[in-house]
Amino acid sequence: MSAERVTAQYNEEFRAPGSDLPTVAQHVKNFPTLVPWHGEYLARPLFVAEQELREFSDDLQHLVDILFSLPDRMFGGDLDAFRRVLGITDGRWEAIRRFGDLVPPSFGRADMYHDGTSFKLLETNLGSESGGWALASEMSQATMEVGAFADFARRHRLRYVHPIRAVVEALRRFGARVAPGREPVVAMLEWRGGMTDYGELWLNFQSALRSAGFDIFLAEVSDVHERDGTLYLGDKKIDVVYRAFVPDQIAEEPGGWDLIAPLLRAHQAGGTLLWTPLSSNVFANKACMALLSDPTWRRTFSEDECRLVDRVLPWTRLINTDVLKADTDFVDECLARREQLILKVNGRGGGVGVVVGWETDDATWQRALENYAEEGCIVQQRVMPRSELVVDPVSGETEEWHAAYGLFYTPDGCAGSYAKVVPAGSGGIISIASHAKACSAAVFYQSELPAGAAK
Repeated sequence: MSAERVTAQYNEEFRAPGSDLPTVAQHVKNFPTLVPWHGEYLARPLFVAEQELREFSDDLQHLVDILFSLPDRMFGGDLDAFRRVLGITDGRWEAIRRFGDLVPPSFGRADMYHDGTSFKLLETNLGSESGGWALASEMSQATMEVGAFADFARRHRLRYVHPIRAVVEALRRFGARVAPGREPVVAMLEWRGGMTDYGELWLNFQSALRSAGFDIFLAEVSDVHERDGTLYLGDKKIDVVYRAFVPDQIAEEPGGWDLIAPLLRAHQAGGTLLWTPLSSNVFANKACMALLSDPTWRRTFSEDECRLVDRVLPWTRLINTDVLKADTDFVDECLARREQLILKVNGRGGGVGVVVGWETDDATWQRALENYAEEGCIVQQRVMPRSELVVDPVSGETEEWHAAYGLFYTPDGCAGSYAKVVPAGSGGIISIASHAKACSAAVFYQSELPAGAAK
């Protein structure tokens, strides 16, 4: 049975008189480790074919490996030339380089749409600052606690992967470098004021880690101090810092280097390790997707690599001041194709600086291309997400929603999924932060029938 048929069967059972499936969302909302998070949840989980997701995950891992090779392949190892193409400013580059470790671990959350045929990658989100790990884990676990859903999952061979357990494994393995034979002491560090802005997210993260048997402290960079080459939070010696800040914050805030100096000293001395390095932001830069997609840049790729990129990544091109001045034909093409394109600023996240071509007019679109060229941006082919059919538990009506899937990954591979969803037709950006009707949804994998089993 396909994932689409599983969805249809779920919706049918959801509508049945006396069904407990409509209670799933409320059970998730009341789940102890999710209490710190005050977001809303979709009335049902989403279902995807396990084989399809595994194939996409394999492609993603290979694509990230290609990303890490771009400085050598395309720029002969000239890191300054590489970062200039990405539009990374001197201040941000200084922060990245002073913390060293240019090639980061493969750790992050890929965002993608399913267009009805296959998954398409929108962003790689490399780095530990990418959120959602705990939300994905706990939504799925809570959903499985509802007996009606557990029975449905058994009958339809549904399962999930718990992302937090992958985080715990990664931190234990990494922390063993400075804490052999014992549990590493880990502190998640936000930037100054970050706990005010993202406290719900990180309290959910802490709660989920503790539920998985692993403790973590939450703090801001101004809360820690360094002594004898090691970072301390109060009297607690910190082995590993789980980074939740980005290079821009160091470079752009007055006194940013003073705030980060204790961590930098401890990191350079080796007494406290940083998970993940700031260089993750280099390869998460959206311009990297343009370097992968544009044939004029990828002359060193093999045929298999080119096919992989084209299979996974929508048409993506770089816009900067050089392109704006030198390639007027390409700029004219972007203007003519406005309704098929979305603009994203290279170094920003969370939907900041995104301009949706099909939701704006010609003049606004042209100004966006011109205004964001100096900072550096990409234009990307629109991906139309398939409709996810959801029964409203109050009205009983079937509604269409659009989903942005998040696929978590570590050096060991796929580490689970979740989705952010909005009502179909309510806007081109699927974001919890910027969409009033956005919800979160658990994602379950539907496995193939065993060989020889009856259908």
